Amino acid sequence: QVQLVESGGGLVQAGGSLRPSCVASGRTFYHYGMGWFRQTPGKEREFVAAISWSGGRTAYADSVKGRFTISRDNAKNTMYLQMNSLKPEDTAVYYCAAVARIGSLYYTPDAYDYWGQGTQVTVSS
Repeated sequence: QVQLVESGGGLVQAGGSLRPSCVASGRTFYHYGMGWFRQTPGKEREFVAAISWSGGRTAYADSVKGRFTISRDNAKNTMYLQMNSLKPEDTAVYYCAAVARIGSLYYTPDAYDYWGQGTQVTVSS
């Protein structure tokens, strides 16, 4: 079992930056692939970024490519999402997720085994 806790969301003006983090506990962090998703009311959970167990491979949704950077520190059991040049359409609840497989990057919510409670990101225009 893995417990995930996000923090670092908030309110920011368009063009600003935020850096949510996700702390994992319960099992060996580096055994898990990780990802960030986001969701707005009435919409399905949307893939944002994924990172391999070692941090050596990453993937991004086209909508955030070049603006967001996913990273992880296995020594601290923590994953990050550096979000720059934020836009009002980035407003959502952001969730971190873990998958108990280390072979690939995963892009769909049903591929993940564990989820955090979410952190709200609001970008004002």
